[in-house]
Amino acid sequence: MSISAKDVKELREQTGAGMMDCKKALQEADGDFDKAIEILRKQGQKLSEKRADREANQGLIVTRVSDDGSEAAALEINCETDFVARNEDFQNRAKQFLDIVFENKIQSVDELLEEKLDDLTVADHLKDMVSKIGEKIKIGRIVFANSGGHYISYIHPGNQLGVLVEFEGEVNDEEIGKDVAMQVAAMNPIAVTKDDVDSSVVEQELEIAKEQLLNEGKPEEIAEKAAQGKLRRFYEERVLLQQKFVKDNSLSVEEYLKEQSTPLVKSFHRLQLGEDS
Repeated sequence: MSISAKDVKELREQTGAGMMDCKKALQEADGDFDKAIEILRKQGQKLSEKRADREANQGLIVTRVSDDGSEAAALEINCETDFVARNEDFQNRAKQFLDIVFENKIQSVDELLEEKLDDLTVADHLKDMVSKIGEKIKIGRIVFANSGGHYISYIHPGNQLGVLVEFEGEVNDEEIGKDVAMQVAAMNPIAVTKDDVDSSVVEQELEIAKEQLLNEGKPEEIAEKAAQGKLRRFYEERVLLQQKFVKDNSLSVEEYLKEQSTPLVKSFHRLQLGEDS
């Protein structure tokens, strides 16, 4: 049947798909808009599958914190190119998905994909984005946090790195909280305190340090003691509260917070594009 340019334009506005794709879908659906949309979505699914092996290591990190600081959420959405990540529609979708995580207290990507946005699941919205944009697009990670502390967020310029820091109590000066969040972004600690470091990591660090010292010819007993010294330096480099504060190296982060009469850090989440944790 003959398909009018007006119908093609209307379908394109509804779906964001290309003009020729819309025209072919309408022809295949005999002018039925609902069927044409379904056809386009199926094409998007095929395109998504076709691009499943492509690298999607660009994208955005977005965060949201409640007005009282008691709840926070973060989301990583990935695409193939920085050009797409800078697209306003892509950025708006990221914020919409983040709002779903925040408002529904979503705890996993799979759970998010099943949630509805404007009568479509998030999974279907992603398929439509793939169909429209022509790149692999996926939700990388999400975080929803409400563990009883006070949350502060920081997004590094470019939205490729985001941090949520939970403090043990209310932070009266948000700039202090931001400073600590920036510390997490810059120094990439693995734990808040040394007690939080996994015992297997501690054992590995001690073993490496001891082996290095023995290889240097140190006696076993001296190597054992010196390895403990190296472990202390490891904690100072990798444990947040023991790290040197980046804005004042004369203080540790813990000393800085105590000096500012600010609650200590309880937990943190650091999301960087392409990292697994």
